[in-house]
Amino acid sequence: QVQLVESGGGLVQPGGSLRLSCEASRSIFSTNAMGWYRQAPGKQRELVAAITRGGSTNYADSVKGRFSISRDTAKNTLYLQMNSLKPENTAVYYCNVAGRRPIPPWGQGTQVTVSS
Repeated sequence: QVQLVESGGGLVQPGGSLRLSCEASRSIFSTNAMGWYRQAPGKQRELVAAITRGGSTNYADSVKGRFSISRDTAKNTLYLQMNSLKPENTAVYYCNVAGRRPIPPWGQGTQVTVSS
C-alpha cells in the first residue's frame, strides 16, 4: 500500500543535478498541497519546496533558482529537480503534505550526497 515513497537520490558532484520522485497515495496527493523536506545530519527536518494543487510553488531561499518542484496528478507523483547542487544540500529528502501537519508515517526518504 503506497503511502509516501521517495526515490532518485544518489551521489553527485558539486554543480551536478538530480531529480527526485515521490509516489504518494491518491488520497493524500489529490487533496493536499505537497512539499519536499530534507534533514541533514544533526539538523531538524526543514521544508525545501512546496506546490499547491493548482501548481503554485514556494521555495526556501537557499534553493530558489536552483530547485524546481512539480507534480503529476495522473501519476500521483511529486518531483524535485535539483540543479547546481552544493555540498550543503546533502541530506535525506522526504515528501509529505505542505501547509498542514505532516501525515505520518514519513517515507524512508532518499539520500542525496553532494561531494567531490
